[in-house]
Amino acid sequence: MGTENVLRNLQLVDGRIVDIAIQDGMITAITPPGQAEGENGLDCSGLYVSSGWIDLHVHAVPELDPYGDEIDEIGVKQGVTTLVDAGSCGADRIGDLYISRLKADTQVFALLNISRIGLERTDELSQLEWIDRAKALEAAAAYPDFIVGLKARISQSVVKDSGIEPLKLARTLSEETKLPLMVHIGSAPPVITEVLKILQPGDVITHYLNGKSNNLFHADGTPLQGLLDAAARGVHLDVGHGTASFSFRIAEQAKAAGIALNTISTDIYRGNRLNGPVYSMSNVLTKFLVLGYSLEEVIRAVTSSAAEWLGKPELGQIRVGQEANLTLFALETGEKQLEDSEGDVRVAQHYIEAKGVFVNGSLITG
Repeated sequence: MGTENVLRNLQLVDGRIVDIAIQDGMITAITPPGQAEGENGLDCSGLYVSSGWIDLHVHAVPELDPYGDEIDEIGVKQGVTTLVDAGSCGADRIGDLYISRLKADTQVFALLNISRIGLERTDELSQLEWIDRAKALEAAAAYPDFIVGLKARISQSVVKDSGIEPLKLARTLSEETKLPLMVHIGSAPPVITEVLKILQPGDVITHYLNGKSNNLFHADGTPLQGLLDAAARGVHLDVGHGTASFSFRIAEQAKAAGIALNTISTDIYRGNRLNGPVYSMSNVLTKFLVLGYSLEEVIRAVTSSAAEWLGKPELGQIRVGQEANLTLFALETGEKQLEDSEGDVRVAQHYIEAKGVFVNGSLITG
């Protein structure tokens, strides 16, 4: 007999209370409270459980500055069991990230930066020769189970005088590799309407709630037609909070306009984890509770919706016969100040707090 655990009295986001029995890392039973059999029982009364949180936009290469951090610091220690490094590495160093992930408790996938240098510089698309087609194709072929898409940071500080051309090259690479694009949007040029036209179903706009002048909403708060068209044809909208890319004001406009909440991601790295305004996945999720989304909607945006985009729906489920990939969290009562990227503050009366994860056959807390 192998290791057996029963997590008792956990609450699902739909309100049901369950026991979850786990043997050798596999879920063997999900029962009403008190009915699961097993010797190593842990009373989890007061805690919620969901499938493991997935963060679709992080920076998990600690050597890179400013956009870098340790995998498990922004992974399992945050309640995040799966993360996607969003373009920290281009073809030059993607192999190093592939190796480093093997030492982590957090499951890691990657978006390959279309610039071979990745985030060794923050203007990585300012020289078109850094978009090396042959190297990108070689990297995508070398790591087919690890690289889940391509990343192009299409804002003025990154592309400099290259304009829209890097995104056109990215589109071609996407077609050749059959990998979707995640496109970072920000300041113009290029203008956002040019960017939106190039995006296809399955591509991702990250930072879609940014408050910069080149954003996705008119001055009166209504969404650009290009945004509505992109969403209608299956372009995925991802929060990518980050240091400078989340605005409560814009998020309120998006909600009022009925723009679907697809995935909530952090764009976390050492600086905005330690000094804000991100701090943690829990902190970012709480902002969406304050905006009026239900707990179920918020957790879906960091579990099943993210898992579906990854093409790994099993990561967004809790089922008997599956490997246990769980996040345990609390919904605490108390005031918490929340700041967006523009210094705007909202006060939460309830807040989400990650309490632990069950991955790789064991419970990790703290």
